[in-house]
Amino acid sequence: MTIGSGMLLLLLLPCCGSARAHNGDFTVRPTCKPGFSEEDYTALVSQNIMEGQKLLKVKFSACPGKNGIRYETNNLDFKVRTDGTIYAAHQQKGKKNSSTDLAPQPSDTLIPWRQPQNSNGLRRQKRDWVIPPINVPENSRGPFPQQLVRIRSDKDSEIHIRYSITGVGADQPPMEVFSIDPVSGRMYVTRPMDREERASYHLRAHAVDMNGNKVENPIDLYIYVIDMNDNRPEFINQVYNGSVDEGSKPGTYVMTVTANDADDSTTANGMVRYRIVTQTPQSPSQNMFTINSETGDIVTVAAGLDREKVQQYTVIVQATDMEGNLNYGLSNTATAIITVTDVNDNPPEFTASTYSGEVPENRVEVVVANLTVMDRDQPHSPNWNAVYRIISGDPSGHFTIRTDPVTNEGMVTVVKAVDYEMNRAFMLTVMVSNQAPLASGIQMSFQSTAGVTISVTDINEAPYFPTNHKLIRLDEGMTLGTALTTFSAVDPDRFMQQAVRYSKLSDPANWLNINATNGQITTAAVLDRESVYIKNNVYEATFLAADNGVPPASGTGSLQIYLIDINDNAPELLPKEAQICEKPNLNVINITAADADIDPNVGPFVFELPSVPSAVRKNWTITRLNGDYAQLSLRIMYLEAGVYDVPIVVTDSGNPPLYNTSIIKVKVCPCDENGDCTTIGAVAAAGLGTGAIIAILICIIILLTMVLLFVVWMKRREKERHTKQLLIDPEDDVRDNILKYDEEGGGEEDQDYDLSQLQQPETMDHVLNKAPGVRRVDERPIGAEPQYPIRPVIPHPGDIGDFINEGLRAADNDPTAPPYDSLLVFDYEGSGSTAGSVSSLNSSSSGDQDYDYLNDWGPRFKKLADMYGGGEED
Repeated sequence: MTIGSGMLLLLLLPCCGSARAHNGDFTVRPTCKPGFSEEDYTALVSQNIMEGQKLLKVKFSACPGKNGIRYETNNLDFKVRTDGTIYAAHQQKGKKNSSTDLAPQPSDTLIPWRQPQNSNGLRRQKRDWVIPPINVPENSRGPFPQQLVRIRSDKDSEIHIRYSITGVGADQPPMEVFSIDPVSGRMYVTRPMDREERASYHLRAHAVDMNGNKVENPIDLYIYVIDMNDNRPEFINQVYNGSVDEGSKPGTYVMTVTANDADDSTTANGMVRYRIVTQTPQSPSQNMFTINSETGDIVTVAAGLDREKVQQYTVIVQATDMEGNLNYGLSNTATAIITVTDVNDNPPEFTASTYSGEVPENRVEVVVANLTVMDRDQPHSPNWNAVYRIISGDPSGHFTIRTDPVTNEGMVTVVKAVDYEMNRAFMLTVMVSNQAPLASGIQMSFQSTAGVTISVTDINEAPYFPTNHKLIRLDEGMTLGTALTTFSAVDPDRFMQQAVRYSKLSDPANWLNINATNGQITTAAVLDRESVYIKNNVYEATFLAADNGVPPASGTGSLQIYLIDINDNAPELLPKEAQICEKPNLNVINITAADADIDPNVGPFVFELPSVPSAVRKNWTITRLNGDYAQLSLRIMYLEAGVYDVPIVVTDSGNPPLYNTSIIKVKVCPCDENGDCTTIGAVAAAGLGTGAIIAILICIIILLTMVLLFVVWMKRREKERHTKQLLIDPEDDVRDNILKYDEEGGGEEDQDYDLSQLQQPETMDHVLNKAPGVRRVDERPIGAEPQYPIRPVIPHPGDIGDFINEGLRAADNDPTAPPYDSLLVFDYEGSGSTAGSVSSLNSSSSGDQDYDYLNDWGPRFKKLADMYGGGEED
C-alpha cells in the first residue's frame, strides 16, 4: 500500500439476536439464504483519517423473523454502526496498512482461492478470484512498462493458460495504457498516468486454454490513480471587484474569491486555503480586511472606512493547496479591488450665509442669483445632488430654485412676474438638502440655510386700458361729431411723471375719432348697422395708448360698439321677375319682401297695388297669405301675352313704418293643360311675332349652309395642295434649283497636267494684257456672264425637267464654259483663313420624312424616288 492512501479489507460478521456466536440454530432454511449484498467491500482512504470519518456502508439481508442484526469487526481501528456504516475509531496519521483478517499475499502473485463450504451454518458465496484494487501513482517516471501485478490461475499446473485484459485503457480508448503478458500473467502500465485526466480504470482479466476455452470466470480489476500535488490552485477570475459602504462595522461581508485545484479535493493536494498578502493603501489601518481561509469570504475587520479619504482598496489574495502549507503547497494569487461606496454622511453646506440678486419687473424665467454649496459626498450621486427650498419670504410664489445638474448650484429663477410698484425687494430664506436622506446619526448643518436678498428694478411699463374690449350700446345713425364715450388708459408707473397720448390703430370703416389727450371717442361718419363692417350688430375698433418714457411704451385697447337697429331701410319686393298664364285661375305668383333691418323693423309686410295707373288694379289683384307672403294673380279673364311691369307697394312694420314701390316684371304666356308656358308662347311672351321667328329660322339655315360649303371647299383645296405642292417651302428647297458652282474638271483619269497652273498669280495684268484671241482654254474669260434661266418663284413639279434642260442648253452654248476634261484654274484664297474647319460638320435629320412626292416628278426622278421613297427594290 502506497503511503498517502490505502486500501482497507475488513472481515465483517453479522450477528442476530443479543449474542454474536450463541444465538441458537444457524440452520439454513431452503427458501431463505441470508448474506451480505456484496462478497467484498473495498474502501480507498487517504493517509490521514479523522476520527468518526465515514468509509463505506455494508448491507446484510436476513431471513424473515430474524431481527436485531448487529455488525462487528476484528479491526480495532474501525467500527461498524448498526446501520452498517464503517467509520474510523480514532484519528490515524501516516499509518501503514492495518493488519486485517484477510490480507493480500506479500508476493506480486494473486492466487485465486475457493472458500470451503460449511454445511452446518451460514456460508458466504465467494467468486473464484479475489483481486484487491491496484493503486498506481500519477506522474511516475518509469521505467516503462512498469509491472503492476501478476495474475495466475491455480489450474496453470494442469494446462497451458493464456491471459488477457479488456476494458478502457486496454482494448478501448485510451488504448494500450495497460498490457499483460499472455503467458506469465504479468500486467504492466505502459506510460505515466494523470489522475486529472482519468482517476480510475475498470478492467476485466480473462484466462483461457490454448484452444480459447474459458478456464476461469473473468475477474474485475480496479486500478486507481493515486493523486500527486501537481496542480496549482487557479482563481476563477484574476481580478475580483467588490464594494462595501463607508463606515461599515467590522465583520461586514465584502466579497468572495474562489480558486479551484485540479488535484484530489479529498486529499491535502486539493485542499485550498486563502490568505491576504497585501493591502493598498494601508489606511487607516494595514489590516482593514480579513479572509476566511476555507471559504474565501472577505470581510471587514476594522472600523474607519471613509470614502472621502480612501475610495478604493487593492487586496492581493493568495490561494495555497496542501491545506495552506507554504513549504509544500503550491500557490497562486489574484487581485481583489474593493470600492468604498458612498453614503450620505456629509450634509450640503452653503459657501456663504447671504446672497443677493437683482431682477427687472415684469420679467419671468430670469436667473436672479446663483447659490453655491459644498458637499463632500460622491459627485453626481443622490448623496451629492442638491435640492433647494424657499422656506420664507415669497408667499406669492414669485421665485423657485432649480439645481444645475453639472455644478450643483442653485439658480434662483423668477417664475411669476414681480411688480416694482408692489414690491421693491424680497428677503428669502432658503435651505438645501440632498436627494438621498442623510445616513443614520448624521444631523443637518446650520450652514444648510442661507438668506437671499432680491432687489426689483423699475422699468417703463406700457399703459393699459382697464376695461379692454370695452362694450357700449348705441343707436345706429349717429350724426357726425357725436361724442360716444371716453376710452382712457392707465400708466402703471406711479413713480414716473409721464403723459399718455392716444391714436387709432384699427378703424375698418373710418367712423371714429379719438382725442389724443383724453381719449374721448367721437363719430367721424354716420354709424350704419347694415354695413359690411358690422358683425353680429357689433363694430370693433382698436386704439393705441403710448407714454413718453425712455424707451416709450404703448398698449392697445379694443372698443366694441353694439348698434341698435332703427327703421332706416325700406323693404324690397321679391322676386323681381315672374311668369303667369294669360288666363286666370291656372297659376299665381307668390311674392314676399326683404328688409335689411331686423325685428321689429321688418315684417309683417303690407302688399298693395297703387291706384295710378288705373290699369294695374284693373288687370291684377293681390291676395295676402300671411305676414310675409302674398299672391299676385290676374283679375281679368284674359290678358294678351307679353311682358308687363307691375308696381307693388310694400310697407314694413317699423316705427315709423317705411314703404317702397317695387316693380315686378311679369311674363304673360299661353299655357298647356298643366299650366306651363308653351315654347312658342314663351317666345311670344318675350315680344316676338310669328314672322320674326320664321325670319330667324331662315337665317340660321342659310348660315349653316354657308359653313358647310366653306368646309367642303377647304378640304378640296387641302387635297390639291398635297398632290401638287412640295413638302417644304419652294424658296427654301434647293432640289428644284440648279445652282452654278465652279467646275473642277476631269476625274482621276486626267492626271497629265501641270499642277503649277493651279496657283493664281498675284495680279491679273498678264491676263488683261493678252491679245484678243490668244487665250488658254482653261482660263476664265473676262466678259459678260451668260444669262442662265431664273427659277420660278413657285415651281411646278411638271416643269422641273424643262427647267433642267434649259439650264443644260445654256451651259452648252456658253463660250466661256471650259470643256469637261480641261485644266481649270481657281482663285487662290491665300493662307490663314479666318473660317473654321468644315470637317466637323455632319449631316443630321430631325426625323423620318415622307418622300412620296418624288413619284410626281416624272421618270427622270424615278431612281431617286425608289431610293428615298421606298420603292420595289426595298
